[in-house]
Amino acid sequence: MTRLPVLAALAALTFAAAGAAHAQERGRDYLTPTKTEICLDVSGATLPIVCKVPASRLDKREDICSCPQGMRTTVPVCGPGQAAPGETVALNAARRDAARDGSLIGDLFQGQPICVAPRG
Repeated sequence: MTRLPVLAALAALTFAAAGAAHAQERGRDYLTPTKTEICLDVSGATLPIVCKVPASRLDKREDICSCPQGMRTTVPVCGPGQAAPGETVALNAARRDAARDGSLIGDLFQGQPICVAPRG
């Protein structure tokens, strides 16, 4: 008679542990952004951006970003093994032309995606 409550408690504990592990794994992906915002000058050069971010070294998301100057533009964050292109006049021109729609997602520079390094 006491076996049934013990087995039920053991099953519930196993289910809770598996759920917590899945939530933690999913949480890591959720805390790592795939896109961010940058401010672009009319030339395509980047300008300083002001972002409100969580006070956490693990949570890399940005809540609100604003541009004191320039146009706010959405840009992808570079993935693992991917590097942001070096700042050049040619990159500025490519960004200026590609950002006319307000986004650099899916745009290329010299065959490589235009992206920014993850916030560290």
